[in-house]
Amino acid sequence: MSVNKAYKFRLYPNKEQEIVMAKTIGSSRFVFNRFLSLWNERFQTTGKGLSYSACSNQLTSLKKELIWLKEVDAHALQSSLKNLSDSFDRFFKKQNDAPRFKNKRNKVQSYTTNIEKKNQQPDVSISGNRLKLPKLGWVRFVNSRKVEGRILNATVRKNPSGKYFVSLLVETEVKEKEKTGSTVGIDVGLKDFAILSNGQVYKNPTFFRKLEEKLVKAQRILSRRQRFAIQQKRPLSEAKNVQKQRTKVARIHEQIANARTDYLQKITTEIIKNHDVIGIEDLKVSNMLKNRTLAKAISEVSWSEFRTMLEYKATWYDKQVIAVDPHCTSQKCHSCGHTAKENRQTQAAFICVSCGHSENADINASRNIHELAMAH
Repeated sequence: MSVNKAYKFRLYPNKEQEIVMAKTIGSSRFVFNRFLSLWNERFQTTGKGLSYSACSNQLTSLKKELIWLKEVDAHALQSSLKNLSDSFDRFFKKQNDAPRFKNKRNKVQSYTTNIEKKNQQPDVSISGNRLKLPKLGWVRFVNSRKVEGRILNATVRKNPSGKYFVSLLVETEVKEKEKTGSTVGIDVGLKDFAILSNGQVYKNPTFFRKLEEKLVKAQRILSRRQRFAIQQKRPLSEAKNVQKQRTKVARIHEQIANARTDYLQKITTEIIKNHDVIGIEDLKVSNMLKNRTLAKAISEVSWSEFRTMLEYKATWYDKQVIAVDPHCTSQKCHSCGHTAKENRQTQAAFICVSCGHSENADINASRNIHELAMAH
């Protein structure tokens, strides 16, 4: 099966390459904002926006006027226009909000370059621990795994920690996983991350909690340095101690995010490998985050990311993920079907007031989810 797969690698550019990256990121942002402004003006006056082709033609003229746009990768500028066009398409389909202007102070700065050229050598190639990118030449990178397939595009990112990464989008063939004949329901939680209907439990590693004390201390130091810089009437962007501490805080956040993503990748792959049909709850996580008491814990466990990983891996390996209505899955007795709030004695204990069936509340819920998924 042919799928699009992303490979992410750490980049180690030299000083000259960092300058070119910064120019490309800034130029891509300028093009996006410029044509977003033109698009909005046109829509207000005529009721119609600008097409991608119209923007592309105007970009050619703009390059003649602003010579510095020719110094960066032309594919990156075209990608900005495509992103703008796609954003408006999704907006009119009510899939997302209207595009907003990009800010140079955004935490993550990036640009995307298209790679493949018909009947020509691709702009990106890999040789050992070096990666060739347009306008940058050969850049050192951590070649941690083999890239298999045809490279479609590359996205260069600079994280708040100051680290550079490249994500290569590749069209590749994925072999279907061997069928196991197994089906399972999954109940996600805060104490235990995922509870399967077969009794298997994936613990919540609580990456944030483990590093929270370190993060709080680093953030307090940052706040103190920011106040001191403000008292001295120095711009925060020019206060070296503030910027150093911002980088330290960003690296702790990055460490938490990397550990969480690694854990989710491992357990989702294991679940997809061992089961053909997986039932999950169709949770409205954005609404659940409005609960101030639980928002912190819910955002830490990343239920939405967990579901996304399950779904795209199921597509890759010819498995099936079925989302079911979560209503009353935790209050319904799996044994007799009786539903009542009183059935849930505590967070962990489930005792049916009708038939007396007793078991772990999360396992009971996961079995209800499994039953709903099989009846779907």
